[in-house]
Amino acid sequence: MRIATWNVNSIVPRLPRVLDWLEKTAPDVLCLQELKNTTEAFPAGEIRALGYEVAAHGLGQWNGVGIVSRVGLADVVRGLPDEPRFGGASEARAIGATCGGVRVWSVYVPNGREPGNPHYAYKLEWLESLRSLAESELKSDGPFAVLGDFNVAPTDADVWDIALFAESTHVTEPERAALARLRDLGLSDVFPRPLKYDHPFTYWDYRAGNFPNNRGMRIDLVYGNTTFTDAVTDSYVDREARKGKGPSDHAPIVVDLDL
Repeated sequence: MRIATWNVNSIVPRLPRVLDWLEKTAPDVLCLQELKNTTEAFPAGEIRALGYEVAAHGLGQWNGVGIVSRVGLADVVRGLPDEPRFGGASEARAIGATCGGVRVWSVYVPNGREPGNPHYAYKLEWLESLRSLAESELKSDGPFAVLGDFNVAPTDADVWDIALFAESTHVTEPERAALARLRDLGLSDVFPRPLKYDHPFTYWDYRAGNFPNNRGMRIDLVYGNTTFTDAVTDSYVDREARKGKGPSDHAPIVVDLDL
């Protein structure tokens, strides 16, 4: 089975690239983040035409998540139980489904903006809700994974120059501690195989030179339970999908499993 995750940074302008990538890469399951449209406006028809079932969760603003699968799509859940709200409003940041016997959650963790900002506190609360969800899901022994844009670099090596991020979100101790608490439940980081550089990044700001010079971050992650990670035969960041005209600022992670 091939499972992938990709922050597409707006599904509508990125749709031709997504459709082409689905045909070329042929994942059985693709988790999507940052759709930036509503559930109803998600371009499901074009994706279904390629043989995929579709589940989306979007409110038409700056978030939105989805799962597309050609191996079944069951037990769909939109949103985390008891997830926090920001500014009194819910945000579309998590969706779960069972695909071909694998339970997956596509997540788009809040950015946090900067330490001290109310959005930063919201991010930490949201990560704790994600931990509670994972704890509940892990009561089952079946393969389980949380995939998506976590907006946290787990280690200093996961940013191209840690000195530039010393006062920023994504690398603070509370954010990394929240990831550690998630892993402590029994989840492992499926580390992508570097295809070009010694350390794989998944996100590069659009500013000129950042991508070709590999000034990026590894903030898109795949966390799986033992049943999931023991089945992994390969995993990589598809840098080719970050090239060309009009790409997302993120690249997909592809994970192959022998189940």
